[in-house]
Amino acid sequence: MSTSNDTTDSTASAGTAASAGSAAPAAAGVTRRRLLGTAGAAGAAGLVAGGAAGSGIAVAAQDRPAPLTGIGTGHIPFEGAHQAGIVEPTQARGHLVAFDLAAGADRAAAAALLRRWSDAVRAMTAAGHPSTPAGYDDQVAGDAGPSSLTVTFGFGRGFFTRTGLTAQLPAALAPLPDFPSDALDPRRSDGDLWVQIGADDALVAFHALRVIQKAARDAAGVRWQMNGFNRTPGATPAPMTGRNLMGQIDGTNNPRPSQPDFARKVFVPASGAPSSGSPAWMAGGSYAVVRRIRMLLDSWDHLSVTAQERVIGRRKSDGAPLSGGTETTAVDLDAFVHGSLAIAGDAHIRVAAPASNSGATMLRRAFSYHDGIGEDGAPDAGLLFVAWQADPMRGFVPVQRKLDGGDGLSRFLRHEASGLFAVPGGAGPGEYVGQRLLEG
Repeated sequence: MSTSNDTTDSTASAGTAASAGSAAPAAAGVTRRRLLGTAGAAGAAGLVAGGAAGSGIAVAAQDRPAPLTGIGTGHIPFEGAHQAGIVEPTQARGHLVAFDLAAGADRAAAAALLRRWSDAVRAMTAAGHPSTPAGYDDQVAGDAGPSSLTVTFGFGRGFFTRTGLTAQLPAALAPLPDFPSDALDPRRSDGDLWVQIGADDALVAFHALRVIQKAARDAAGVRWQMNGFNRTPGATPAPMTGRNLMGQIDGTNNPRPSQPDFARKVFVPASGAPSSGSPAWMAGGSYAVVRRIRMLLDSWDHLSVTAQERVIGRRKSDGAPLSGGTETTAVDLDAFVHGSLAIAGDAHIRVAAPASNSGATMLRRAFSYHDGIGEDGAPDAGLLFVAWQADPMRGFVPVQRKLDGGDGLSRFLRHEASGLFAVPGGAGPGEYVGQRLLEG
């Protein structure tokens, strides 16, 4: 959250794309529920004007029920130049999981694991009615479509040591520096393998999580797991940018795939980029910085709305910058209001802006989390921050350094876990993720 391009969280296009994947109940056809509701309002005698006609309508409704929404039919292909789960809108449910390879698991065992995982995700994300991978028939998600399920895989530094692939370790995967305000728990940080799961249905996301965990078998064990959520697609009457747990509209200035320099800043070039620290096997891949950022909500809620807006630099009601305009109006960092800077010197959107960080940019795709009440009696809630970039040393690191020292929002945040993972490009037909690394 504290390392944003503006305010934090999911992609700016999430609202628009979500509405496309979660259409309103179909107008065509009459559901049995709607039919019975009409009967209650108008009276059964009025509905059945002629016995045969009324019976025909009821039978048609039973034979061809209209879907409640289009959420279940949302389909994101597993195969492609890039892994799914990076540029797509953030889903309503998410799981972030890190695994450590088991003692004795070598390169061949790791390759077999990535093969099992990739084959399982192909089955679960199939268009139409996805199938449960063979051997994992728990029927948890048997009634649902793919619900925009994505599963994304990445490698931590330890993976290369354990598999004897240190010669292929990307320079860009260097350990993140220590930031003065960090309060990191090593038990919930790093890991040999990282998996990001997202879906617009909670059972579909859980089912994918269970399949991934069971498919690990004896090759790897869970190091840590974090569970998150976002607004459900279709919950608002019109597409809009989401809000975080502080109530702020969040993600307005996230970079968009339509921007000319988007791919250069988010993905490793197709030819690889050894000069920037990424070997050829990372072509089409990206680097994910993962941070568990607790929001000190009790302290935040004691501020007036006006004070909260000064900390962020945007109006809370509609996300418009305090320099004027609407949510999507460009922020004017030089604007003055009543003789003072409209955007305070330590406002989050000023300190995080690319203009304040030599153009450093990253794509943020995060989930909110709430894990109950902490030992301090305050909500253990905040942001599962995931930032994507072609080079974390040019994206996340310089921005976080600046935020750590000068962002007014940092008083209300606590960074409690961290990880950096190399996420290779997507798999082609019959391939598994990471095949170019493990078999190259």
